[in-house]
Amino acid sequence: MRTNTDVAANAVGLIGRTPVVDLARVHGGPGRILAKAEFLQPGGSVKDRAARAIIEAARADGRLKPGAPVVEMTSGNMGAGLAVVCAALGHPLVVTLSAGNSAQRARMLEGLGAEVILVPQVDGAPGHVTGADIAAAARVAERLAAERGGFYVDQFNAPEGKAAHALGTARELLEAAGGRIDGWTACVGTGCTFLGVARGLKDSDADVLCAAVEPAGCQVLAGKTIAKSRHVLQGAGYGTIPPMWEPALMSLSIAVSDDEAVSWKRRLAIEEGLYVGFTAAANVCAAAKLLASGSLAADATVATVLCDTGLKY
Repeated sequence: MRTNTDVAANAVGLIGRTPVVDLARVHGGPGRILAKAEFLQPGGSVKDRAARAIIEAARADGRLKPGAPVVEMTSGNMGAGLAVVCAALGHPLVVTLSAGNSAQRARMLEGLGAEVILVPQVDGAPGHVTGADIAAAARVAERLAAERGGFYVDQFNAPEGKAAHALGTARELLEAAGGRIDGWTACVGTGCTFLGVARGLKDSDADVLCAAVEPAGCQVLAGKTIAKSRHVLQGAGYGTIPPMWEPALMSLSIAVSDDEAVSWKRRLAIEEGLYVGFTAAANVCAAAKLLASGSLAADATVATVLCDTGLKY
């Protein structure tokens, strides 16, 4: 794990050890919100951690041969993380992207050297990607990996992603918070960030409240019927339960509406100087809701993650 004085051998060495910021301007209390600035990763998002962990594990156990292509379905962020890792380690990258994701993401991935294949949507709309859209893009990625003799990342079923957060992100948050974190909030896509950090925090304190953040009207983790499948939280809230989901790690689900995500995104920019994406804004919104709920002490600390930069939207 690098320190501030280390010289990284390549871009892979820049992944991890992101700063933590106290959001005291946007949240005056009760308690405090500490946010991990994952948008400062070389690929611009929290997905860099999982990308590094999965590729390094695949190279180590022989699933990924030297110089062989890497193929993955992505909503943009995992693709960017993989592009950074693949460029540094010498692997061509092919990504399948639902056509419903923002055009900025496709351009970003191409700029990072990835071959981008847009997959038509099944039942979503521009800016709103559904579980069926994701499944369609994943099928194309799996087929391409087989045809090209490449490694299929399959992030929704890769345990290395969860481990990277349990052993890295959670420990870094605890270190920044002086060893005490009372609550944790994060949106759920693959579930790796939420589950990995929840596991790491609960290993330190079993009483940590871990709140999964879901789009209002699409709270499948809370066991509710889907009333609104389209929302602004790209990369999360697909309307399905992730394959690696561990219900015991979720203390509760907190719903965030599109209007709330948009409002908090703007507030973070103009009050904190943090231009982040909609999922990051939803995470902070949920942290504030958790602190205001009375479920925690007045001086509680809730940790969350600023998933990515607003420049991708």
